[in-house]
Amino acid sequence: MSNNICDVFIAGAGPAGLSAAIALRQRGADVLLADALRPPIDKPCGEGIMPDSRHTLAELGIHLDSRHGAEFTGITFASDRSRVSADFPAGTGIGIRRTTLHTLLLERATQLGVRFSWNTPLVVKSGLPPNRPPTLANQPITYRWLIGADGQASRVRAWANLDTAHLRSRRFGFRAHYRISHWFSESQPPHVEVHWGPLGQAYITPTAPDEICVSAMTRHPNIRLNEILNAIPTLRDKLATATPTSSERGCLTLTRRLRRVTRNNVALIGAASGSADAITGEGLGLAFRQALLLADSLAPAMPDSGNPESGNLNLYQSRHAAILALPQRMASLLLLLDRHPRLRNQTLQAFANRPALFRELLAVHIGEQTLPHFLLHQGPSFATSLLATQRPTKARQDMPPNLTIETKVSS
Repeated sequence: MSNNICDVFIAGAGPAGLSAAIALRQRGADVLLADALRPPIDKPCGEGIMPDSRHTLAELGIHLDSRHGAEFTGITFASDRSRVSADFPAGTGIGIRRTTLHTLLLERATQLGVRFSWNTPLVVKSGLPPNRPPTLANQPITYRWLIGADGQASRVRAWANLDTAHLRSRRFGFRAHYRISHWFSESQPPHVEVHWGPLGQAYITPTAPDEICVSAMTRHPNIRLNEILNAIPTLRDKLATATPTSSERGCLTLTRRLRRVTRNNVALIGAASGSADAITGEGLGLAFRQALLLADSLAPAMPDSGNPESGNLNLYQSRHAAILALPQRMASLLLLLDRHPRLRNQTLQAFANRPALFRELLAVHIGEQTLPHFLLHQGPSFATSLLATQRPTKARQDMPPNLTIETKVSS
């Protein structure tokens, strides 16, 4: 019974749950983390960590380098008509196998003294108020705070009556790995490549000197990975000589915003707390940033704070939406391009004509520049370049209905 007494109980030991456990343990919390699976826990994802997310991960005590995966220096967008690339303004990203990342997070959490209960599902019963403890291995749990890190179909979220949400997009994602040499040019440092095709987008992320992660997303429920890739001739031809090193895995990818992510002493983190479509590549980074915010919010409640009664989840609730805001805006923009091929071709051509604009937008994406600054200083130039790619007689019919280009930014 005493093993189930803790300051913070976390349901779900994926990257979000482990990151929360690490951040809270760094602030002195006694943390118990449970999961129905055993490590390492795998899940389909693009496996690329952006420079800003890599920095946030370092704040959790995990410093990634070439021993753990393969570094990349920027992003490339490609279609059948255009190709544009940009390096990150600062730092490098890294491609790392999901299982490798999970192992590193687990090792860090263990080092800090996080307690674990593996292969032990959390049992919650509908109708119980959130201040009644759920059960673990048929035993009650005594905790001050309950963190739901149990994914998109979170049982903790439903139990705490936090399911009210706005679903903005729902797509289908796939992932596989291939061994192939010389995918990236020796004269050009590797980028994450985003290839746009008629059935969806495919991401190419280096995870080792001779291995790539191939992930793809589509709006079509009956389409699979090979169909998306075969519809993109460049990828189809290059992957013809590659050797698969993992089996295909699939999942749903959502853009969803919750009305609230806390109630009383319950908080949600990671995909349980809302998400941005995987096209942004920000899923892991969001979890890392949310973990640090959660620890900041509960730090005053920890035993070593000197005033353990003062902590609450108000800070986490008030600032959580800001962490999701930019990735969800970027997801909306990129999904607009997915739905409207003509607009997509015009946009990529506009970026190819003015690569500096693509570099500026990439800086926004990784937090080196704000979106209002980009719109204020680069919006008119982007609009001009976009309009220049259209045929004069089709300038309006090439645009999706009701789309306007707004370049004014209020002060």
